[in-house]
Amino acid sequence: MPETPDSPVTRKSSITQHTLSLGEQQISYTAIAEWQTLFEDEKPVAEMFHVAYLADVKEASQRPLTFVFNGGPGAASAYLHMGALGPKRVYFGANGSLPKPPVRVVDNVESWLSFTDLVFIDPIGTGFSRGLPQDKEDRDKQSEKTNTQQADKPKEIEFWEVERDLKALGEFIQRFLSGHKRWLSPIFIAGESYGGFRVARLASKLQQEFGVGLSGAILISPALEFSLLEGSDYNLTAWATLIPSFAAAAAHHNRVQWAGEPGDLQAHIAAAERFARATLIPLLAMGDTVTSDERQIAYQQLAGLIGLPVKLVEKQAGRVGIEVFARELLRDEERIVGLYDASITAIDPFPDRATYEGTDPTLDGLDRLFTGAINSHLRDTLGVETDLSYRLLNLETFNAWKFDVKSEFQQGFLGSVFLGSVDDLRVGMALNPYMQVYIAHGLFDLVTHYFASKHLADLMKLNPEIRPNLSVKYFQGGHMFYSWDESRCSWLAQMKAFYQNATV
Repeated sequence: MPETPDSPVTRKSSITQHTLSLGEQQISYTAIAEWQTLFEDEKPVAEMFHVAYLADVKEASQRPLTFVFNGGPGAASAYLHMGALGPKRVYFGANGSLPKPPVRVVDNVESWLSFTDLVFIDPIGTGFSRGLPQDKEDRDKQSEKTNTQQADKPKEIEFWEVERDLKALGEFIQRFLSGHKRWLSPIFIAGESYGGFRVARLASKLQQEFGVGLSGAILISPALEFSLLEGSDYNLTAWATLIPSFAAAAAHHNRVQWAGEPGDLQAHIAAAERFARATLIPLLAMGDTVTSDERQIAYQQLAGLIGLPVKLVEKQAGRVGIEVFARELLRDEERIVGLYDASITAIDPFPDRATYEGTDPTLDGLDRLFTGAINSHLRDTLGVETDLSYRLLNLETFNAWKFDVKSEFQQGFLGSVFLGSVDDLRVGMALNPYMQVYIAHGLFDLVTHYFASKHLADLMKLNPEIRPNLSVKYFQGGHMFYSWDESRCSWLAQMKAFYQNATV
């Protein structure tokens, strides 16, 4: 059913006062929940919903300001908002396990509000952010189009492509800085998953097109180069960058032949990293020129590292995908591991079928937690009044997203078809040699695996002057490693040091 929400004209800002208790420290802050209008050719085209938490301090312009968004594309900011950074968060089990209903929202003593103001942005089509109805002239032009499918597309669809999405975020940030008189604040951006891709692209774009200089860029479980998200017979590196996360997950479930002392996770994943680079990539690259004995030795090593039978590794020709690993690691127990956090397991609902046909417990299981938490927080605690439904993860946005790369023909050849962001990050770091960059991953994340970012960082050829500005860290946990209590606390300590270093 189409929405029949309140008119954009009647959407009200909500401004409330709160206090966050952090032991002996008391932080008084103002929460602002409102819509910001975006324009195209001086016409309003969309309203971007956001929540800002601004500490009540003197000299506010000197306090760091961080803009936060998630990924998907099609995900609202609720995951970082209510999972890790905001003053309230969803309650999880100690190691990220999903608690039984009902949802619990607790004070977040690991909130980043202790060292930075926060602005959580919902991209268009997610959360409460929506495109605006067209005026009569535009509707008449649209009705003249012969392509009725185009006419029937949702009004947000123009924002559902790479460059228009980045432009909207840049415009939002620029207008927020003007509206709140924060142009002189130390400015940071933080994004998770596809949001990390956004951060890398914005690291240069914000400077070049919007005049915004960044003190820091934080990429959380990012997808940086799409070529590393799925391997093929000809795209070989993707298979190798998966191996350390497989090894970490298998070690967590004690299914491996330990590379070091039993229980030494760090030694085991270090061995997996060496194998991935020094053995697996050359093995796959040499193809049929590898002898049977050489291939068998490598398969045995791989099987021992990732806890799968040698025959299965051999059948996959060393190319083990995440679905195969998630299904087969604990197949003898009729359990599967999560794709977004392989430390978490669930009953396989179809253990007798050839392929796994259930849902992912680490993604689908989260919807009830974050949907309940964000709606309660926005509507009850912050007093947001709207008839709009909060779109936590908009699959329509995800399915309609345009990843097209605009390339020029050169001597008859089309430019790279792979979408990436590392070049933009390199440009941003070169343009602003003071900007600090921090990349964080969960060891057990099979979707945006940590070794892909570590591998890319080693290939960036950064000038020695700016190489120390880039850090790659990883934690116990999965895609949302901050759902683990120990990891969230450790991450907080690292981020306090990161902000301090970026602002001195």
